[in-house]
Amino acid sequence: MKKYFILYRPFLLFLGTFFLTYIALTFLYQQYLNSFEENKIDSITRMVSENTGQVLHLFTDEYSIEESVEQPYMKLFYEQKYVARIVEGCNAISVIILFISFVVAFSGKLQATLLFIFGGSLLIYALNILRIAALSALIFYFPKQEPFLHGVFFPLYIYGVVFILWLIWVRKFSRYAS
Repeated sequence: MKKYFILYRPFLLFLGTFFLTYIALTFLYQQYLNSFEENKIDSITRMVSENTGQVLHLFTDEYSIEESVEQPYMKLFYEQKYVARIVEGCNAISVIILFISFVVAFSGKLQATLLFIFGGSLLIYALNILRIAALSALIFYFPKQEPFLHGVFFPLYIYGVVFILWLIWVRKFSRYAS
């Protein structure tokens, strides 16, 4: 058995580091969410909503975002039609946590790791804002395609970007880069 631990040590270290980082960051994020009253929107989701509105404003004045009084989400109206709700799960923090956990598990030099985490997280955040804005407009024009757009196309888009960032990290900056 000891032979297998020695043989697979790099893989086991990767898994352990990945899961410990993921669990720790998820715990911290959950503590942050628990600090808000029940049925109140957290400030990150509110900021994502505001930034989505700023992007939509570049293309049209016919949008609005308002807070739901019953539930913790923001209502997004496009051309005066209610097209989407922005909930906590839309803020991409869980995707950013996944991204950070992988980079830490394949960490390289400290400065490069921290810069890549910061830059990659900002890129994921910005692309998520564009994703929500584009999804809202597409749902307005193609409402019957909402299940495909929301459930397939845009998750592929955001996770595809994360996967490409991981590839760049492993090939160029991690301690395993050749």
